[in-house]
Amino acid sequence: VGGSQLENANPLIYRRAGERQVTAQEEDEDAPDRIDDREIFDLIRCINDPEHPLTLEELNVVEEIRVKVSDEESTVSVEFTPTIPHCSMATLIGLSIKVKLLRSLPERFKVDVHITPGTHASEHAVNKQLADKERVAAALENSHLLEVVNQCLSGRSSA
Repeated sequence: VGGSQLENANPLIYRRAGERQVTAQEEDEDAPDRIDDREIFDLIRCINDPEHPLTLEELNVVEEIRVKVSDEESTVSVEFTPTIPHCSMATLIGLSIKVKLLRSLPERFKVDVHITPGTHASEHAVNKQLADKERVAAALENSHLLEVVNQCLSGRSSA
């Protein structure tokens, strides 16, 4: 973004959810470890926003209630809400969420990442790009774009 104007210079900042309590069943190595909504949310909540030194959770771009997982059907669906209706970073944010999940989940999972309906001016176009495997793969072959996505995924130490 360099010296250009921020699109949303003063975003609302939301309180982070507490850390998830690990149950005895989850620690049991013999029990099947089913992937649930909270586990997916924990994977994406710390992704950095491309414009702000804040996480997607802190900006309320991702919320646990907008994550749906079916372990049996191997599907994950995440709705994300850009901070403003004309956010030009929406595709990049969606790509970052998708890449994080593809890198973190077993290959059997089909990952669907899309904008919360009615929250973005170009919602249909962005969703179409994020749903197109070839376009996602092509985007990740762009070294500059991949570098930006990796920066979003690098997490930051909470100071």
